Amino acid sequence: MNNNSQQPLPRIAYFCMEYGLHEKLPIYAGGLGILAGDHLKAAQDNRLPVVGIGILWRQDYTEQFIGQDGRPYDVFPTYDFQDIKETGITVKVQVKDAEVTCKVHLVDQYGNAPLYLLDTSFPGSKHPWITSRLYGGQAEDRIAAEIVLGIGGIRALRALGMPVDVYHFNEGHAVLAGLELIREKIAGGMSFHAAWEAARQEVVFTTHTPIAAGNEIHEIELLQQMAANNGLTYEQMKEIGGDPFNMTVAALRLSRIANGVSKAHGATANRMWHQVEKAAPIIAITNGVHVDTWQARNIHQNYKNNGDLWAAHQTNKKHLLEFIAMHTKARLNPDALLVGFARRAAPYKRSDLIFHTTDVIEPLLNKGKLQLVFSGKAHPYDGIGKDIIKQLVLMDRKYADNVTFIQNYNMEVARLMVQGCDIWLNNPRRPMEASGTSGMKAALNGVLNLSIVDGWVGEGIQHHVSGWLLNPAIKEDAAEWEQDAEDLKELYHVLINEVIPTYYQGRDAWITMMRAAITMALERFSSDRMLREYYEQVYQKTPGFQTQGPVISDYSVETRPGPVDYQPVT
Repeated sequence: MNNNSQQPLPRIAYFCMEYGLHEKLPIYAGGLGILAGDHLKAAQDNRLPVVGIGILWRQDYTEQFIGQDGRPYDVFPTYDFQDIKETGITVKVQVKDAEVTCKVHLVDQYGNAPLYLLDTSFPGSKHPWITSRLYGGQAEDRIAAEIVLGIGGIRALRALGMPVDVYHFNEGHAVLAGLELIREKIAGGMSFHAAWEAARQEVVFTTHTPIAAGNEIHEIELLQQMAANNGLTYEQMKEIGGDPFNMTVAALRLSRIANGVSKAHGATANRMWHQVEKAAPIIAITNGVHVDTWQARNIHQNYKNNGDLWAAHQTNKKHLLEFIAMHTKARLNPDALLVGFARRAAPYKRSDLIFHTTDVIEPLLNKGKLQLVFSGKAHPYDGIGKDIIKQLVLMDRKYADNVTFIQNYNMEVARLMVQGCDIWLNNPRRPMEASGTSGMKAALNGVLNLSIVDGWVGEGIQHHVSGWLLNPAIKEDAAEWEQDAEDLKELYHVLINEVIPTYYQGRDAWITMMRAAITMALERFSSDRMLREYYEQVYQKTPGFQTQGPVISDYSVETRPGPVDYQPVT
């Protein structure tokens, strides 16, 4: 990063509930944590003054496997994390009427900026439950963990003697850190409102949730019972977050600037929260991914040296198929088109959409023209998510060597899939995908996206140039079933009339598209670019340096022209 002003860059403390740095450190659930890990890796690569604050989850999120009935079940091993470094620092927080001791550990061995993890599950602790399972338990468990992350996180920074200029809350889980900043300033002699305003000048916030119902809320009475109010009165808490206390609303009121995670999501977030008084302006910083983590070395070398991308890709595909053969009963064909889909199991992501019209998809599978590989996890308490996975497993069992589901999705599986599939399928209901980053990782490897235009997609992919877009014209008030029907029709049309013919009959064109996808991802969707934009548009406050992005109130992409129809498979 070029700092042309010669002024010192602001020192950032980045707060997140989860981090995906490596599969050997399973303290992540999904995209939020992987993004946080990539953020810290980009900071380290660019020697930027960033530290991370998180929690050492002793029992992970879940190890999730498939039972005989096809339904996922959960296992919660306890990890000893012997590679984690001890700092010798402890801090104390209040949870309910108990004083809770938190150990502070250091992780810096994965090519990342320093990450400090708070832990109450160490031997001899009286409160191991607080940092046991990521997103586990009930509301009280979540609040207790957020006390450790937010209030404990600020106290850990103080105990470490670490100066901070900007506190970055990655999602609303870290909001209680803002209450600790206010408490510190009140203790220094400020009034509540003066302390609040001073804290706002130090806080920035990234929101990831594109639907209001997905944002965390708690009754203030419960927060007070848990001691999460951190000394603030009911009236003060209500002024910050309302009652019930909305964590996203509170974060918007506790920060000087906020951002969505794609241009489309920036527009969605502004529409969602425009009525919130005293809220920070919301701009857009589109997510990015860490190239060295996600791009295969052979793809990197062949792209850089204008080498044989197809041969490199086929090697990566072979690695994926060998992994599938080792962990499932499927024996996939390396010469047949392989479409991948791997995400959290949520209804809006529509992982089973492609199966909705059997008489269209079944001939493609039975004739060996199409293979599908799926992976993903459901939250341990999410029955609907587990039902979604069960349906995919049933498709696996029905179509044997043409459809497979890889259980216990993690970073290793994700890396193999984004490097080894031919096509990356993405078909969420709009506008519910805030960004999505798996498609960026796929593009880095020349794996072509076949995607609904939502999240990051409309900013990068060009139809039949660097991927394929699914963007049928749908009326604004369309019911979910109507959107599903139109999107399915478009999916079949593009898959049958464009993707499959190009794969089998247009190898040169396919390779040209692979190279275009890699160029697009490297130039526009790296974590280096993302972090540079955070510094220029969000972190910097000094006049003359900051390049403030506009507040985004609307964003749209053109509908892909052309007839929407598909031909029978011959």
